[in-house]
Amino acid sequence: MSARNDDIRDRIRTIPDFPKPGIQFRDITTLLLDAEGLRLTIERMAEGVAGPIDLVAGIEARGFLFCAALAVRLGTGTLLIRKDGKLPGATIAEDYALEYGTDRIAIHADACAPGARILLVDDLIATGGTARAAVRLLRKAGAEVTQAAFVVDLPELGGAEALRGDGIAVNALVAFDGH
Repeated sequence: MSARNDDIRDRIRTIPDFPKPGIQFRDITTLLLDAEGLRLTIERMAEGVAGPIDLVAGIEARGFLFCAALAVRLGTGTLLIRKDGKLPGATIAEDYALEYGTDRIAIHADACAPGARILLVDDLIATGGTARAAVRLLRKAGAEVTQAAFVVDLPELGGAEALRGDGIAVNALVAFDGH
């Protein structure tokens, strides 16, 4: 993350005390409304990709926006990681912990070939729970997942560092302090 991405950072609105007091919500809708900002975001995310990849996998739902655009830019297909129960046909799934309880994500059982090189994408990395579950799920399917790209990192919450501990090279365009 560098001053080079201040133009992207400046297009992300912060909404204090949402969804609860003390949270600083990083709202990417203002970035998405700006055609030049969105173009620059996809361009710079693509520049951070190391080596060839076969698929760009996006985490529901905002990750879909960035993964589809990146896939077009990189000349790959898009793999959708959905909340469990949202995909028709045979799926494989992975549970992960939430602050209070658990959740589950899924992909189609035939979404990727064994050995497929996958770039994981989402709009934001916070605690890393969903992203780490996505990595486990893709690896369970036989994919090679070694890199992930995010627009925003909230480093104080430790998600990017946890992903690095799982052997994932993490690229985020901007970081924000605080929750």
